[in-house]
Amino acid sequence: QAQLVESGGGLVQPGGSLRLSCAAYGFTLDDYTIGWFRQAPGKEREGVLCISSNYGRLYYLDSAKGRFTISRDRNKNTVYLQMNSLKPEDTAVYFCATPRKGSGCYVTMADFASWGQGTQVTVSS
Repeated sequence: QAQLVESGGGLVQPGGSLRLSCAAYGFTLDDYTIGWFRQAPGKEREGVLCISSNYGRLYYLDSAKGRFTISRDRNKNTVYLQMNSLKPEDTAVYFCATPRKGSGCYVTMADFASWGQGTQVTVSS
């Protein structure tokens, strides 16, 4: 059964870093666009960053520019979200998701049909 599994979340102090992982099981992640999203308590889910199947990147969140990067490891069938200079407002549950095969990053959140269970990131001193 195809699924996405996020990991790497945790508690970090402001200014710290975390690397989130999105591992795919049952399918080849390199064939798909992968988006990272987040949802803070009481807020709507929002897009963060995306990497397409041809390795193009698109920032959905302006505040992520210069701090977050996205990369793929084809051998591990995993996509990473490297988050640096974390701020308390980055506290949220982070999800990875894929749209249908062949889609790029220029799609709406509703087009992302397959989601992981999420991983909690808490930025606090």
